[in-house]
Amino acid sequence: MKENSLIGIVTWIVGVLVALAVGSGMIGPNPVLTIPGIPEIITIVAGWVVVVGAILSVILAIFAK
Repeated sequence: MKENSLIGIVTWIVGVLVALAVGSGMIGPNPVLTIPGIPEIITIVAGWVVVVGAILSVILAIFAK
């Protein structure tokens, strides 16, 4: 059972890191990651939503323990 728990934690950490990387690439003065056909401001807002969601996920996981 502990192996499944460890795999779940590692998967969650990797997911948070990927979300932060993608969100960071979508925000900033010169966003690296863009979505064709969608205005830049919407992409930036979506990037902030991803970053804030990842941070909230970490905070909620800490308080759940």
